[in-house]
Amino acid sequence: MSAPLRVALIGATGRMGQALVRAARERTDLAIVAALTRAGSAHLGRDVGELAGVGPLGVAVVADAGAALAGCDVAVDFSHSPAAASNLAACCAAGKPLLIGTTGLPPALAADIERAARHIPLLVASNTSLGITLLTELVRQAAQALSSFDVEVVEAHHRGKRDAPSGTALALGRAAAQARGQVLEEVLALQRDGARRDGDIGFAVVRGGDIVGDHTVIFAGTGEQVALSHRATDRQVFARGALQAASWLAGKPAGHYAMRDIIL
Repeated sequence: MSAPLRVALIGATGRMGQALVRAARERTDLAIVAALTRAGSAHLGRDVGELAGVGPLGVAVVADAGAALAGCDVAVDFSHSPAAASNLAACCAAGKPLLIGTTGLPPALAADIERAARHIPLLVASNTSLGITLLTELVRQAAQALSSFDVEVVEAHHRGKRDAPSGTALALGRAAAQARGQVLEEVLALQRDGARRDGDIGFAVVRGGDIVGDHTVIFAGTGEQVALSHRATDRQVFARGALQAASWLAGKPAGHYAMRDIIL
């Protein structure tokens, strides 16, 4: 029996970090071996398993990225967007494969991501659900097949989500735009004053309560509509998908990958 894949968790004390710890407990082929958080966190030194409610794992939360990455096979980052650049640089310096699940990444990071992908396996995903991954591919096909239909993306999340529209909603819109030979930023409609412009891809955002994540892409034609939807009812689906993606990524050569590479 081969040794478990060693995973370093960046953003270990957040909501997704704790979900990843719980998801890892469901598997025997991988283990969380390092837990990283920001300097000054009140959780430094705590056992990451106890924080996640699964009991002690013998893995203390640290703020030293170099130490956290030294003994891992792959890193998974679900921290905050301001820390993404430094986390990316640390993984490059350590030569470790990296899955970035953090959303709301600044556009300026795109160049850093492309440079890093020349040296390490790198997967950036706004949503690590396998269901969303499939939905994105279906949206791509529908946008091409229903080229005369208007496209609207509706998304809903919990009241504390910071980015709006969500990274997943934007990824769905981008898939539709690319299928039609468009650039999303040129047809993006976040607000409207008056009638819809031809070719727009519109976005509607709902924030409230503890909604985990709902996404619907509406293709509206004359006399008919097609709606493609995904609803997450448990945050663990993102954690399970992220660990599956990390396991897949760990054995790949340097390059820039996406969730669609896992299912296609």
